[in-house]
Amino acid sequence: MLNFNTNGAVLFFVGGTAKLFWALPMVRRWGKAWYAVGIGGTAVMVLIWIITRMPGNPITGRGGGVNEMAMAVEVLQGAFIGLSIAIIALEARTKSVKTAGA
Repeated sequence: MLNFNTNGAVLFFVGGTAKLFWALPMVRRWGKAWYAVGIGGTAVMVLIWIITRMPGNPITGRGGGVNEMAMAVEVLQGAFIGLSIAIIALEARTKSVKTAGA
């Protein structure tokens, strides 16, 4: 893909780099704002993937096929979004229990 379409290669590089930087705040537990950035960024990447499957799209100019690896990546991105939302909910619940008990 990197040699086939410049727009796709730039998207791949920027998206991959951003995901590396979204992982750091999750691992280091920097807080809700950073989790929201990761959720939003991942949701945008999923949306871009969906758009690039349509013919005549502005990113690749053609519709893309769907293979098993691409579907696995999208499922894992969905899992990341779900886990991030669960982490935010758990931290909010834990914080409210601690303040109610104090």
